[in-house]
Amino acid sequence: MKRKHIKEIVFAAVILFLIVAMLFSGLQVLESTVLFRGSETELQSERKTIVRDGVEYFPRQDLTVIMVLGIDQYGPVESSGYYRNEGSADSVMLFLFDETNKDCSVLYLNRDTMLDMNVLGLKGDLAGTVYGQLALAHTYGTGMEDSCENVKNTLMNFIHGLTIDYYVAMNMDAIPILNDAVGGVTVTVTDDFSKVNPTITMGELKLQGDQVIDYVRTRKNVGDQKNVTRMARQKEYVDGFLKALMVKKDESLEFATSLYEQISPYVVTDCSVNTLSGMMSRYGDFTLSEVINPEGENIIGDEHYEFYVDEEKFDELILRLFYAPKN
Repeated sequence: MKRKHIKEIVFAAVILFLIVAMLFSGLQVLESTVLFRGSETELQSERKTIVRDGVEYFPRQDLTVIMVLGIDQYGPVESSGYYRNEGSADSVMLFLFDETNKDCSVLYLNRDTMLDMNVLGLKGDLAGTVYGQLALAHTYGTGMEDSCENVKNTLMNFIHGLTIDYYVAMNMDAIPILNDAVGGVTVTVTDDFSKVNPTITMGELKLQGDQVIDYVRTRKNVGDQKNVTRMARQKEYVDGFLKALMVKKDESLEFATSLYEQISPYVVTDCSVNTLSGMMSRYGDFTLSEVINPEGENIIGDEHYEFYVDEEKFDELILRLFYAPKN
């Protein structure tokens, strides 16, 4: 992958993280699935040295990992009032800031990845574990920080050697706000959207408001309805959004602050202003090295999508990303 230079304020980077996460989630045609295993002891993430082919490896200490979630919910974020909610994490991305190599890698995880996760009881305590899609980990909790923490813990148990330092989660309604804040994004429409949104006409079009959600997320009744076609639209939109974002950012020093105020009702994060400021200073000159999609098999099980990682290749990937050989 061609290396891109990221020398922008961290807020702009976080905005880009969010928009990419949301765009690449895609609507799910089938419902989520979960298989209950009953009450078990809490899963533990053991960060320890491992041995491969006679070489000893230890978890890397030079990584800062940010988890970015795109939540399939509309409206401002709010607590469900009890420890279950309907907001699945349709997009799950890990941004790995490598302080040794001065770059950033992105691990984009399939929302249908089958794994173990904790279930919270009526009082928010551990009520057992379930085996199901990664996206559902966010539904265990009130939809606020506890849900994000549940996804975080799920991934740290799934990926040995992983420590997640910060998280950012965003609801759907932030997408039109982001789009309109940069003045809209111009795309070339080559598919027929008449059955979905007649205002999305063929040819060059500057997307405004809710048009952006229909354009980047809808597959049913659009063109050949294939995901690969939708992914092409998403990539085109992301490229256009980034260009518009950089122009707006350069036009006004107050742009980032204003945009944050607009989307903050739709965001849950444990990143404070001071944390973001520190990231700006620390990671402002890092480069983007690669975006990684774990390999595996996507099947329909009991009328639901399920993704199973290729365990051998996934093990090699985790070893490369999160471990270093012991000297």
